[in-house]
Amino acid sequence: MAALGLIAALTATACNSDTPKSDSNSSTSSSSVTTQDNTKLFHDIYKQLVETDTTHSTGSTTVAANAVKQRLLDAGFAESDIQIFEPVQRKGNLVLRFTGSGQRKPLLLLGHLDVVEAKREDGWTTDPAKLTEVDGFYAARGSIDDKAMVSALISDLIQMKREGFKPNRDIVLALTADEEAGKDNGAKWLMENKADLMSAEYGLNEGGRALLVDGKPALQGVQVAEKTYATYQIEAKAPGGHSSVPTPENAIYTLMSALNRLAAYRFPASISDPTRDNFRALAAQRSGQEAEDMRAVAAGNPSPEALDRLSATPDYNAQLRTTCVATMLAAGEAENALPQTAKATVNCRILPQDNPDDIDKQFRAALAEPKLTITPKVDPAGGISPTNGEVMSAITSLTKEMFPTAAVSSFMSTGATDSKYARSKGIPMYGISGLFMVPADAGRIHGVNERAPIAGLEASREFLYRLIKQLSQ
Repeated sequence: MAALGLIAALTATACNSDTPKSDSNSSTSSSSVTTQDNTKLFHDIYKQLVETDTTHSTGSTTVAANAVKQRLLDAGFAESDIQIFEPVQRKGNLVLRFTGSGQRKPLLLLGHLDVVEAKREDGWTTDPAKLTEVDGFYAARGSIDDKAMVSALISDLIQMKREGFKPNRDIVLALTADEEAGKDNGAKWLMENKADLMSAEYGLNEGGRALLVDGKPALQGVQVAEKTYATYQIEAKAPGGHSSVPTPENAIYTLMSALNRLAAYRFPASISDPTRDNFRALAAQRSGQEAEDMRAVAAGNPSPEALDRLSATPDYNAQLRTTCVATMLAAGEAENALPQTAKATVNCRILPQDNPDDIDKQFRAALAEPKLTITPKVDPAGGISPTNGEVMSAITSLTKEMFPTAAVSSFMSTGATDSKYARSKGIPMYGISGLFMVPADAGRIHGVNERAPIAGLEASREFLYRLIKQLSQ
C-alpha cells in the first residue's frame, strides 16, 4: 500500500478518539438480515483472512482465495460466477462476477490478499499472525492493509446477494497476489491476461485515507492518481589499475560527481487538480505562512518563494514535483585495485502529468556525464482519474451523510498501489476506504503493531456497502 504525505502533515493536530459509527437505521439495510448479522459476517471473514498466512515467503494467497470462494458459494453465488487463477504456485487470484442487468459497464472492486512480512520478535506486543483485540482495536498483520477492506467488500457483496439486490451493472471483485512483495503481481497479470474479465467503467481500491483530527472525522482522502515508478541503472567504467599508482580516471569519482549534480537538481513544480485539492484540504488544518502557501497552491498560482518554503518539507515536495534519488551503490573489484566499474540505482517517481521522455532528458542533463551508461525502466501508473464525475459525487454525498464533519479531497499518491495497472488500461480508479483513524495508527501500516479501530471497521464496511449500491442502481 502507498504511504500518504498528508498523514504526516496532520499528525501535529490529531489525537486519539472515538471512531465514527455508521447509521444503523440506513434505508439500505435489509429487513431480513440484521446489522448484527452483517457485523458478525464481516468479523468472521476478517478473522479468517487475517489468520491465513499470505506473506510472500511462507504463505499462500491461493489458500485465502479458496476460503473466500467457499464463503461466496455458501452465500448463493454460482460456481460459474467465481474463478481462481494461479499462474504461479501459491499466488492465487480470485475473480467474482456479481451479474447485473448489463445496463452499464461493470464496476471493479480491487483488493489484495497478500501482506507484508511480520515477526513477533521485531517488537510486536501481540502475535502478528493472530487477530487480537486490544483497547478497542484489532491488532495483527493485515488488520488494515489490505484485509480490512477486502473483508468489507466480500461481506458487502454477500449481504447484497442475500438481500436479493439486482445491480444495474456487473460488479467484478478481484482479490489478488503479490501487491506487497514478489514478482508475480496478480492485478498486473489479470489486466494483461484477462482483460475482458477485468473490463470496467471505473473501480474502487485501497489507497484512500480517512483521518481523525481532534476526535472527529476530518478528511476523507480519495486517491485518484499515482506517480509513475521509474528506475535508472547508471554505470561508469574506467581502465582500472593498481591502487598504488592512481590515475585521473576513476569510475567511482566519475559516478559520484554525476550523482552529486543530480542531487542538486530540482525538477520543476507541476500542480495537478488533485494536488490543488489536497493542499486546499491541508490548508484548513494549518495556520500562518504555511497555510497561506498551501492556499496559493490550491488556487494554482503559488509564488516561487511559496514553492520553496513548501518544498523544504519532503512530503510536500513529493506532491509538487517529480523526484529522483539514489538508492543503491556498487563499485570496485578489490581494495588494492582501481575500480573498473561503479554502478548506482536511482529511483524516480514521476508526476502523472509529466512526460517520462521529458523527465529522461532532464535526468541525463542533470548528470551531465556523457561517459555514463544509463538504462531506464519505467512502469507507467496511468493518468489521473476524473475528479468531477459520478464516483467523487457519490463519495462526497455519502461522506456528508455518514461523517458530516469530514471534508472530501482527492489526492495523488506518491507511492504505488495496484490501481496503476487498471489506470494504465484506461480504467479510472478511486482509492477509498471510509476507515477513519488517527495518523499515528495509519503510520503503523507495514510496521510493527498494525491495528484497526473496531468501531471504525464497521463504519467502513457500511460506507462501502452504501457506496457500491449507490454506484450500481
